[in-house]
Amino acid sequence: MLVHCVLFDGFDPLDVIAPYEVLHCAGMLTEGAVRVELVSAEGAREVPSGLAAVSLRATTALDPARADVVVLPGAVGDLRDPAGLSAAERAGTIPEILRRAVDTDLTRLAGAALARPDTLVTTVCGGSLLLAMTGLIKGRSVNSHDMGRELLVATGAEHVDARVVDDGDLITSGGVTSGLDLALYVVEREVGPRVARAVERVFAHERRGTVWSATGAAPAQPLPF
Repeated sequence: MLVHCVLFDGFDPLDVIAPYEVLHCAGMLTEGAVRVELVSAEGAREVPSGLAAVSLRATTALDPARADVVVLPGAVGDLRDPAGLSAAERAGTIPEILRRAVDTDLTRLAGAALARPDTLVTTVCGGSLLLAMTGLIKGRSVNSHDMGRELLVATGAEHVDARVVDDGDLITSGGVTSGLDLALYVVEREVGPRVARAVERVFAHERRGTVWSATGAAPAQPLPF
């Protein structure tokens, strides 16, 4: 199983590193059944994160025809409301960082990945917003960071308040640290629960939250909160 962890200018490092390490560990425990590559839409290059002192190197280009799993991270930046900020200040906000990423070839490649029935697209934190901003996940059950909830709804996605949301060929997760839980779930679903449990032991991390999917019985009444 080949996993492409995507980098773009302004990405959140933990959104990438947490899934990368979990999936890399799964590969080590399965003698190479899982392989992970850091990629960008443009190909091999040094990619600056949203933290000034942190960058990662993409070793190849995102290729939906090669990847079995694609991991899209969110961004890290200024958390202030863009309204009232100067143009220079607004450029450093998360919405603007994501908008610049959407304007690259990443949008076309992400759409191609979603269109392939054998490719699993996953997102951490604001990664789902990259798909929502281009209309790629209308009607899909998804999650993001709490701060992105209104945007998801505004773009026609169905927001689900769960740490990990499994919508078939699209798996999304909540805030930054949920990348650990997302990756462990991907290992469980695609490789097996015994390997996932072994990876949990290596990282001394027990997954949090229930993975939501549109299966099984539904509550007879909606919750009042």
